[in-house]
Amino acid sequence: MLAVIPMSNDVMAEIQHDYLFNLVLKGERADGRSFDEFREITIETNVIDTADGSALVTLGTTQVLVGVKVQPGEPFPDTPDVGVIITNAELIPMASPEFEAGPPREGAIEIARVVDRGIRESKSIDLKKLCVTEGEKVWIIFIDIHILDNGGNILDAASIGAIAALLTTTLPGARYDEGEDMPLPVRDIPVAITTVEFGGELLLDPSLDEGKIAGTSLTVITNSDGSISGMQKSGTDPLTTDQIIRIVDMAKTAAEEIRTKFLEV
Repeated sequence: MLAVIPMSNDVMAEIQHDYLFNLVLKGERADGRSFDEFREITIETNVIDTADGSALVTLGTTQVLVGVKVQPGEPFPDTPDVGVIITNAELIPMASPEFEAGPPREGAIEIARVVDRGIRESKSIDLKKLCVTEGEKVWIIFIDIHILDNGGNILDAASIGAIAALLTTTLPGARYDEGEDMPLPVRDIPVAITTVEFGGELLLDPSLDEGKIAGTSLTVITNSDGSISGMQKSGTDPLTTDQIIRIVDMAKTAAEEIRTKFLEV
């Protein structure tokens, strides 16, 4: 009887790498998309009854749920007249066998920081309007990101989910005897777009397998007017100046298309 010896993870990874590399050389991707094409994306809002704002984003097979809670609290000493944003991300084990239970790990921290940076640097929320009593009380915005299914590019899905949830968020004045409920003052829609470099080509919205084998990735966060409010590079491989310029242009175009999705919800 012949013994069946299972292939190691390293061998499987090498086979997958060669398969995807050969596709790229032919100008193709495993799911049939062009290099600058996003997977199908849907945005559902007000999906959590107990939250002050919420959104469920489906990007291909990736699913991200974002909930927003608002409560009054003290401002930071150096910014006594502006509101506070606190962003957290959770990579729950059911979303991927690579995710582990416990305190936030590096991947979750990076997602939270990049999403938070995009919101802050774009000034999408008018934090001055979140001041109740200068130096004493402001509105604190808690953004909680939960990765439900990791099909790749969870950072972009989290960014889209966060701003979609914020657009539906209400300041609960009546709940805390602070006047009437009011919409959260959102004035821009920052969108994060990730591109990976693989085989000398640039691939927008990497799938799970593409993200694993890419030499480097660059996330560009743009505002509605096309200005850049944040960038995040991952991986050790360098990018040329020409590649960075192309990535920024791709990100601006993709972000503008995605913003039209917000008009549909």
